[in-house]
Amino acid sequence: MTPSSKSETVAVYPGTFDPITNGHVDILERALRLFERVIVTIAVNPRKQPLFTVEERIDFIRGAVANHVDRVEFASFGGLLVDFCHERKAGVIVRGLRALADFEYEFQFSHMNRRLAPDVDTVFFMTDERNHYVSSSLVKEVAGLGGDVTGLVPPPVAKALASKYARP
Repeated sequence: MTPSSKSETVAVYPGTFDPITNGHVDILERALRLFERVIVTIAVNPRKQPLFTVEERIDFIRGAVANHVDRVEFASFGGLLVDFCHERKAGVIVRGLRALADFEYEFQFSHMNRRLAPDVDTVFFMTDERNHYVSSSLVKEVAGLGGDVTGLVPPPVAKALASKYARP
């Protein structure tokens, strides 16, 4: 990638981020090394009951990448991701891969997006080995059962999880 194309490329990093994990932060920071601007999109899925509001999730992400806040934008969406990409003039979708199961899902997702929008590419980042087993769902389950999630999520997220799951 040439320096001139870097400044022209906007990437979208979609997810529910409920909550953001250190694995998500790693992927976002690595994407910021390749792309001038990354739009973190919080997926609104009416079938899921999120633990944190969209605003709380954005605040957690903003805090986790405070050194890059001038190059990260935030949005929420509920439609087709490729439509969002076209609206925001983003040519790249960023996705993280942890395991083979992720690959199978992301493979299908990527091909469907490519069919719907041939001008939008998907870039995959392999999750750092320290985070390959970490998911938002697993973090919530461990925190909900009183387990320590320190080191799996940014400190403000760990504190918020402890507060949400405080036992009487």
